[in-house]
Amino acid sequence: MKLLKYLLYFLVPLLMAIFLLISFLIQPQIDYKDTFITSELLNYNVSQEMPSQVTKDSNSGVLYLGNTYVAFKEAIAFKESQGNYAAVNTLGYLGKYQFGVTTLELLGIKNPDLFLKSPVLQEKAFLANTKRNKWVLRRDIKRFVGKKIDGILVTESGILAAAHLAGPGNVKRYLRSYGALDSQDAYGTDILSYMDKFSGFDTSFVKAQKKPKIIDP
Repeated sequence: MKLLKYLLYFLVPLLMAIFLLISFLIQPQIDYKDTFITSELLNYNVSQEMPSQVTKDSNSGVLYLGNTYVAFKEAIAFKESQGNYAAVNTLGYLGKYQFGVTTLELLGIKNPDLFLKSPVLQEKAFLANTKRNKWVLRRDIKRFVGKKIDGILVTESGILAAAHLAGPGNVKRYLRSYGALDSQDAYGTDILSYMDKFSGFDTSFVKAQKKPKIIDP
């Protein structure tokens, strides 16, 4: 009886192992010939070596924005509102780029309802505000671009994106404190994340301007 018991202890695991081996060997072969494998990462970071011009693939019709100003503003718009001109968030920020009423007034826009209904006005406001931020941060751009803060390479586009998020004054404090004085918006997004996410775009198109103004159409 004891011999039979020992045989069972030995045979059962052996039979299970044989069964698993056979099951593995008879698995159908998968044909990978039509499979496309890519190492592409989906993020907003843009290499400084990318071409700055907008190109179009003649076969697919897909428009490639490269690292242009258009790519920069559309990336910010997608992060802010998924590109929705009619968006109004829970704090009352308006439009595709989520402007506050105070910022709009600085730019000469006094009718938020008209602003929300006008894509043209929203695009003008984004460019004007970026020009103003670039003027406020002109010395800091010159001083910090190319350096690293908290392990993130500082770029002009990263600085301008962070200024859109937190305001140029907060970005100035962040840079001059080498990251010690970070700021967050009401939803917890901080300056560092925007500087990282929107680094490497070509924003040379944007000319610094002290007090840009827009006249409501």
